Amino acid sequence: MPVLIYILAVFLLATAAQAEAIRGSLFTATPVETRATLAGLFIGRAEGGLFADRPAHRPAFDDASATGLRGSDVQRIRALIQQAESPRDGYDAVQHGARIKPAKRPTDMTLAEVFAWIDGTPGQPHAIGRYQFIPQTLRRLVAKTGADLSQRFSPAMQDRLGDVLLVEAGLNRFRAGALDRTAFMNNLAKIWAGLPNSTGVSHYDGYAGNKAVISWAQFEAVIAALPQGLG
Repeated sequence: MPVLIYILAVFLLATAAQAEAIRGSLFTATPVETRATLAGLFIGRAEGGLFADRPAHRPAFDDASATGLRGSDVQRIRALIQQAESPRDGYDAVQHGARIKPAKRPTDMTLAEVFAWIDGTPGQPHAIGRYQFIPQTLRRLVAKTGADLSQRFSPAMQDRLGDVLLVEAGLNRFRAGALDRTAFMNNLAKIWAGLPNSTGVSHYDGYAGNKAVISWAQFEAVIAALPQGLG
């Protein structure tokens, strides 16, 4: 009889251990690599993901100067950028994804007020103005041009800052025939997400909802009509 009791006890203990192993497999901790993959879907959404500004571009020609930039070609490129980036509100445009908008129209704000709005509303897009300047680029351009923060973010100021981007993309080189049309267009597309690159899509396609809003053919028609050989 003691032997039977001993055998029964061993059987019950083995059955319980097996059940615990099965139950544990159902609730075991998620492997580290799986947790990392899941976290990647959400990481940085507030600071640098779907709800923040896209990365700043690297200037193609950072040493270029845009002092006194004039010409009908400049006017046409500016208009094209507005068509792609801020067709409705132009100089007073604010990125539609910004949940907290500035208290005043952008053109009524000083540069200091624009930066105060940016710094005071983290976790949202901040592209602003006719050229949809993103914060990192706007800070760089203000420093590069020596603009005073007390100056108004006026149409003239926005054009001044935007012209720097045109020259950094190679406008003067394109004018002189030293940069081909496709390269110049691709440089512009790296600055403005609404413009397509030579593949036909935005350089930032899919990033926080960015996409090209005009076709490569429309883009090329404007740039091909610009005068060259001016340098």
